[in-house]
Amino acid sequence: MEIEKPKPQRLYQVWRGSNRFLFGGRLIFGPDVSSLFLSTFLIAGPTLGFCIKISLIIRHRIRENKTALSWYSVLIVAIVLTMMDMFFLFLTSSRDPGIVPRNTRPPESDDTFEMNTPSMEWVQGRTPNLKLPRTKDVVVNGHSVKVKFCDTCLYRPPRASHCSICNNCVQRFDHHCPWLGQCIGIRNYRYFYMFITTSTILCIYVFVVSWINIVHEKDNVWKAITSDILSDFLIVYCFIAVWFVGGLSVFHFYLISTNQTTYENFRYRYDKKENPYNKGMIKNFQEVFFSKIPHSLHDFRAFVEEDEVMVREPTDQNFMEDSTSSKEKIDIGSKCGENNGLTLPEILRNIECDDEENLKHEEGDDGTDSDRLVSRVEQEPDKHVIEIDEETVDDVKSEQTTTSLRA
Repeated sequence: MEIEKPKPQRLYQVWRGSNRFLFGGRLIFGPDVSSLFLSTFLIAGPTLGFCIKISLIIRHRIRENKTALSWYSVLIVAIVLTMMDMFFLFLTSSRDPGIVPRNTRPPESDDTFEMNTPSMEWVQGRTPNLKLPRTKDVVVNGHSVKVKFCDTCLYRPPRASHCSICNNCVQRFDHHCPWLGQCIGIRNYRYFYMFITTSTILCIYVFVVSWINIVHEKDNVWKAITSDILSDFLIVYCFIAVWFVGGLSVFHFYLISTNQTTYENFRYRYDKKENPYNKGMIKNFQEVFFSKIPHSLHDFRAFVEEDEVMVREPTDQNFMEDSTSSKEKIDIGSKCGENNGLTLPEILRNIECDDEENLKHEEGDDGTDSDRLVSRVEQEPDKHVIEIDEETVDDVKSEQTTTSLRA
């Protein structure tokens, strides 16, 4: 039997979240990254039409030997605003929003609280004596704030929340933006606000210039409107778009001034109770725009070790690949070890292993109880999920207790 260690993989290649990575893990996007292309088109398309319209005006004025300096300025401003908007769009959607590292072994707790969820059944299988409370109280600026235990990750830091779309806990979670396909958190909220603000300014700019162009072209406004279809389209488009991005900018201006997130505003209603994070309007803006953005807690290009060792047997080389998929290995927490030539998940090997060894030593047993569990795995190699028979485990524990009492 040959033991082959898996090839080293980078963190982004074995990432448990739903994110998508580009350029070898240098860029991280949400699972709905395709919506980013739609947002890019909705910004770049109308702006390109606007620039073409201004270019035609400049060309027409040059042919008539008229000055076009002011229209050159209009064109340059439009290009600069568009480039800024796309730049903030890219920064917001392609960077780590502040993902909290997963904790595979939850912290110990002095409190005792019974929990019965599928995730906690797995945790209690690994650490049967561990009792975890659903919430804990931490002090923030003199106020008691509850932090929740996340079944996927850990005790969430204050203001962190789990995104069901990306399957990550995010620091200072604001919301998951469907237009950008990315979570908005502590590391990209500043760029998100600059993006929606720049989009609002760009909409107003194109709207005003298009109206000026129509008014100056013809003496009769109605004739000008009917003769310039492109300007008509830009006016209507920007008028509709500014209500969305403009309203969003005003709303987030209010959130920043009161140091709230979108998630907190809809969930906790700080207008009815005191906000423990509010430091005053000036300090709140300083925190968002002038504080240092924290470094990412992940190095997605770092090499990581696999949780399991692939065991290859000459008789069936693809047994491990066929019997348990990678996702199922993560779900059962399988670290495979050797036991008489068989592979056994760590979740099985952790069941009262110390007491079992003592039992073997005292009775001179060959490990009958242990073999009973191993035989169940051996007899059912075609199942994709290795199930633990609770009755068998209870029998093992009861026999161990009886032997200890007799000793």
